[in-house]
Amino acid sequence: MSISLQELCRQKGVSLLSLAERSGVDLKRLQAILGGRWTPNATQRIKIAQALDTPSGDIAWQHSTPVEHFYGP
Repeated sequence: MSISLQELCRQKGVSLLSLAERSGVDLKRLQAILGGRWTPNATQRIKIAQALDTPSGDIAWQHSTPVEHFYGP
């Protein structure tokens, strides 16, 4: 069963700033990931999971903001 990144950070007592420092992932990118506005790529997932000492497959990486398709005028 996977756990959300936000819940995992809460359980481990890791702040967003600390996660950015530990993982090397940009703070603004982490904010977008936690806000569901960005789905991390494989490299970012590995870095974040290693920083939290958790297998990447145990973290729910869902993108919660709906993707809207824009078409020309």
